[in-house]
Amino acid sequence: MNLWLRVLHLIIASFFRPKLDPVHDVSRLSFRVWPHDLDTSLHMNNGRYWTLMDLGRTDIMIRSDLWRTIARNRWVPVVSAGKIRFRRELRLFQPFALETRIVTWAETWVVMEHRLISKSRDGSPVINAIALVRAGIYDRRARSFVPVDRLFEAVGLRAEPPEPSPEVAAFLAAEEALKNAA
Repeated sequence: MNLWLRVLHLIIASFFRPKLDPVHDVSRLSFRVWPHDLDTSLHMNNGRYWTLMDLGRTDIMIRSDLWRTIARNRWVPVVSAGKIRFRRELRLFQPFALETRIVTWAETWVVMEHRLISKSRDGSPVINAIALVRAGIYDRRARSFVPVDRLFEAVGLRAEPPEPSPEVAAFLAAEEALKNAA
C-alpha cells in the first residue's frame, strides 16, 4: 500500500463520512505504519509525517466542499511554511490517528495544526508529533493567493479568525523573519 492507495481510500471514504465545517471541526483519519513508511532506524520516516499531513488537509478540503470551488477555478493549494515537533516514534504496524484543524487565518492564508496520536499500552493517548502549517490557495491565472473569506463564502461560511495562541503567534513571527531574511 503506498500513498496513492491512501489518497484513493481517503476520497472514497469521504462519501461516507460526515461533512466538515472547516472553521470549527477537526478531521480525524486513522492509519497504520507500513514497511514503506520506515527509515533506516525502523521507525516512521520524518518525511512521511509531512506527506500524511497532506492527507489531513485534503480531507478538510473534500469534506467541507472547498475542493469543488478549488477545482472549478483550477486553483492550487500551496504550503508556504511548516514547523514540526517530534515527541515519540511510530513503529512498524503501529496504528495512529491524524487530527487536522484550522487554528487561525488572515487575508490569504490559514494556519493548520496536525497531531499524530497513538495509544500507550494502557490505552491513553500519546502525541507522537505536532505540526503547524501555513497554507493558502493560489490562483495561477490571477497570479495571487485567493482571499480566505472568498473560500469560506463558497461553502456558506462567515467567520472571524480566532486570536492566535502563543505558539501559533511565535510560528508566524518566525515565518515572517525567515521570509524577510536576506
